[in-house]
Amino acid sequence: MTNADDSVVPAAGDATPMISMHDVEKTFGDLHVLKHIQLDVPAGQVVIVLGPSGSGKSTLCRTINRLEPIDSGSIAIDGKTLPEEGRALAQLRADVGMVFQQFNLFAHKTILENVMLGPLKVRKKGKDEAKKRALELLDRVGIANQAEKYPAQLSGGQQQRVAIARALAMDPKVMLFDEPTSALDPEMVNEVLDVMTALAKEGMTMLVVTHEMGFARRAGDRVLFMADGEIVEDTDPESFFTSPKSDRAKDFLGKILSH
Repeated sequence: MTNADDSVVPAAGDATPMISMHDVEKTFGDLHVLKHIQLDVPAGQVVIVLGPSGSGKSTLCRTINRLEPIDSGSIAIDGKTLPEEGRALAQLRADVGMVFQQFNLFAHKTILENVMLGPLKVRKKGKDEAKKRALELLDRVGIANQAEKYPAQLSGGQQQRVAIARALAMDPKVMLFDEPTSALDPEMVNEVLDVMTALAKEGMTMLVVTHEMGFARRAGDRVLFMADGEIVEDTDPESFFTSPKSDRAKDFLGKILSH
């Protein structure tokens, strides 16, 4: 892991990437899950990560806020190299919102309390300010009328929208989504994707691991296709879906799109 002083300096004239990964390697025992990952994501870009199961997509996502430590290489958010641990890491993590397959809401807290928790504890916001912002965000994701309910009283789609509001309450610079619809019943998928599409249109920097091909094509600025721990293709959605370059991508799309 490089030191904070070794932050990547962009070339002259280039804006600092919002997410920057350089020569990132990650292994789990004998399994080499990320190989030579090079990735720069400009502010405001929506990057969709596709690939077969076991290709390293979720691990890539989870290394960006150090939920998974890397073996070597460097990762920076808005020009700041990810610290290895401690308060500096907690502060940088606060700038990176994350939405998982599972909603990870606190069952004993109301929806409103779930969304307020991070701003109160991490951002040290006042209670009134945190509550006002939380209600605005619940309204934005279409569930302000559920604020006083508990997670178990909501559908899966509603809980995932709460999870998105909770991440947004921290005013993150980047939003990471790791298969955010895979645990949902089919009829709930679109209500979550609609919220994500709106976020993308508002200019949020997003990295989205998903198998929702319609969303990838509609909302993505860029598609990364991963296989065996490597980024095999990095292109725009239209090019990827109409003329993939690699045999791995052609095979993947053939299987996915024929269903």
